[in-house]
Amino acid sequence: MPSGTGLFVTFEGGEGAGKSTQIRRLAESLRARGHDVLLTREPGGSPGAEAVRHVLLSGAAEAFGTRMEAILFAAARNDHVEEVIRPALMTGKVVLCDRFMDSSRVYQGVTGNLESEFIEALQRVAVNGIVPDCTLVFDLPALAGLERARRRGAAGDVAPDRFEKEELETHEKRREAFLDIAAREPDRCHVIDATRSEEVIAAEVLETVWRQLPHATATKLAEATHER
Repeated sequence: MPSGTGLFVTFEGGEGAGKSTQIRRLAESLRARGHDVLLTREPGGSPGAEAVRHVLLSGAAEAFGTRMEAILFAAARNDHVEEVIRPALMTGKVVLCDRFMDSSRVYQGVTGNLESEFIEALQRVAVNGIVPDCTLVFDLPALAGLERARRRGAAGDVAPDRFEKEELETHEKRREAFLDIAAREPDRCHVIDATRSEEVIAAEVLETVWRQLPHATATKLAEATHER
């Protein structure tokens, strides 16, 4: 894509919703079609933000309270935006990010009981004008998501972080909060039913993002969907 016309896509949702699997599949599909794709994540994505990621997910910052956690997330996000995301978009890349500003709205805002005004002020500073063009919200009942996350941990793939260890009620509240964001911002957010098979979800994800690309046409969309 031409300079300065990159596409920013974020993946959101609760624990175990399949975001990581689907973001990798989408990256592979877009690269196969000739797009320059940057795959990244939050918290993390840049050297400075990765250092903060360890502090946050290990629970080391938990003792300082949710407000401090939110500030650390915002600091990590700003470093990620300025060092990685903005430069990639300026060179026309498709940036796929596993979690972004909506996770802070949900995790620290809704279930962290922080004032929405405080969270939104932090986000304005953190993102500094870089807002996703498209956000995919992976929706899955909280119990199903936690069971998936536990199976993943039992298989030794990923140790559960401090958020995965929280109560079912908290996770269900987060699910509702993500859906509320999607309902309030329908032009940006697209809800993906994450209860279906990996292949069916991947096809919908590709179709949804393909429509956002500047050069997409009905013919190319049909071809891309058919190939899946």
